[in-house]
Amino acid sequence: MPTSPSPAVPAAPVQGGAAESSLLPSPWPLWQAPFAEVQDATAGCQLSGPWKLLLLGDGSPTRHLQLLTGQPVEVELIAMAPDRCADGEPPAPAEVSELQPPLLRRQVWLNCGSLSLGWAESWWNLDEAERHLRDRRQPIWRSLTSGRAELFREVDGLGQVRAPWLSERFGCEGPFWSRHYRFFRDGRELTVIREVFSPLLETWLGPAIGRQPPVSMS
Repeated sequence: MPTSPSPAVPAAPVQGGAAESSLLPSPWPLWQAPFAEVQDATAGCQLSGPWKLLLLGDGSPTRHLQLLTGQPVEVELIAMAPDRCADGEPPAPAEVSELQPPLLRRQVWLNCGSLSLGWAESWWNLDEAERHLRDRRQPIWRSLTSGRAELFREVDGLGQVRAPWLSERFGCEGPFWSRHYRFFRDGRELTVIREVFSPLLETWLGPAIGRQPPVSMS
């Protein structure tokens, strides 16, 4: 497995690169696994083992990216603004409706060195965002677990998405693998997060589409 990334498209600055920038339109879903299959861990049967762990496991993606690349993950804030779904934009995950309005949406790039390896957007109740996102360039899981507070992650969705601005930043055409999940504390939903990952992760994880295991001859 490589210890350093292959040459790729550098992480170019995003429009403004600050909280005042406009939210990007959500990527358009091309395919989504049935909710029941995600819940009982049978979704993504076409995925290789490492990709299945990344997309359907309950570990921290920023922690995974750092472990894979050997570089710290820089959270590049795109925008953090009131959530308003524009005409023609795909709807938010169904679980967002369970959050108490008014809602705030936050979008970031996940960079390791010069490489953009992921993109994420999250939905928050306004008061919860003010309470938990004081450092807006810090990974969410780190903000929520400060003081070693207990947190529960539930993966709710797996799919593939496409967007021209994702292709431009990742340096290749989609579709791109995506998932969304919720964070809970004491049984209360805190946020809904959608993540999209760059195909460049195949440098460390191998091909996303796995081979069928050999059939036993016994």
